[in-house]
Amino acid sequence: MDVLRPTLVRIGGRVYRKNLIQEQPFSTEEEEDFCAGLDDCADDDPCNAFVVEETERGFQCRVEVPSPLYKYIIGKKGETKKRLETETRTSISIPKPGVEGEIVITGQHRSGVVSARTRIDVLLDSFRKKQPFTHFLSFALNQPAIQEKFLQFREEVLEKCSKDHGVTSSLFQNPAKLHLTLGTLVLLNEQEIRKACDLLQQCKEDFVDQITGGKPLTVEVAGVEYMNDDPAMTDVLYAKVHMKDGSDRLQMIADQLVERFVASGLMLKEWDRVKLHATVMNTLFRKDPTEERNSTMPGKSSYKERESFNGRNILKLFENFYFGEVQLDSVCLSQRFSSDSSGYYATSGQLFFS
Repeated sequence: MDVLRPTLVRIGGRVYRKNLIQEQPFSTEEEEDFCAGLDDCADDDPCNAFVVEETERGFQCRVEVPSPLYKYIIGKKGETKKRLETETRTSISIPKPGVEGEIVITGQHRSGVVSARTRIDVLLDSFRKKQPFTHFLSFALNQPAIQEKFLQFREEVLEKCSKDHGVTSSLFQNPAKLHLTLGTLVLLNEQEIRKACDLLQQCKEDFVDQITGGKPLTVEVAGVEYMNDDPAMTDVLYAKVHMKDGSDRLQMIADQLVERFVASGLMLKEWDRVKLHATVMNTLFRKDPTEERNSTMPGKSSYKERESFNGRNILKLFENFYFGEVQLDSVCLSQRFSSDSSGYYATSGQLFFS
């Protein structure tokens, strides 16, 4: 790492430096150490970033942390927690494993409590980014007419292109799970799921109702395109979508939803604009038919041992294939690796247009 250009970590609108330290290798999960002093903060005093209460014995700060992340604050044999307590002269109380609750930081000096809280925030932000996503915002495209046309597409592709390298039936999406992915989220407990659901409803009031006029959006799914540079080595083939009236209202909703969720800390920013697409073929499906990763997001998908397919003939023969027209009337907070009674992903929350 260039010491003159250290990695920056953004938390709650503030910017912290991730300082390079010498780490000891461990056989299990590695710890990462972070130092964040007063100089690491952006414009504002870090003491105002969170509530620090004065008590009879000094100062105290509480932070809600999902239980799966406790281990990153504790560290191997408790070493991370001990080091944090020693270096900031604080005491850190962590609930028992699996028990949801608050981590409580106490100390005689306000600056020490602030330092411990800041370092815990940076630790958690780093390790949260390494967690596999649990939910994603989606538009469901699995209406019967679209599914029927998709099955026709699959049948014709296999009939006309099965001799092309890598083209097999295992590449195709489950028709019941056809969707547009807006962005992925790591929600590690019920409180975080509720927070995401509440934010969806707030978005409805703030801008979605105004854009939709309280009515479904009529969208056409037509044409196919590929993700990577060489159509002879395709990993993802997707159907293109556009508003039937030619407007950009669908794109506006997608971009503003992602912007709001990124600002809340529930979602990581990947692109300046959401790439609206419906995956129809994906080499990830060869090994795991339930895989719903958004393959346009770097770091979100494993490309190890992927066998690409030759998509040249498919693109030539089905360039303008018409999958149909669909009425989009909601945004779903979909749960990964799940199914509801319709075969679509189980929904943890939903924003309805009407």
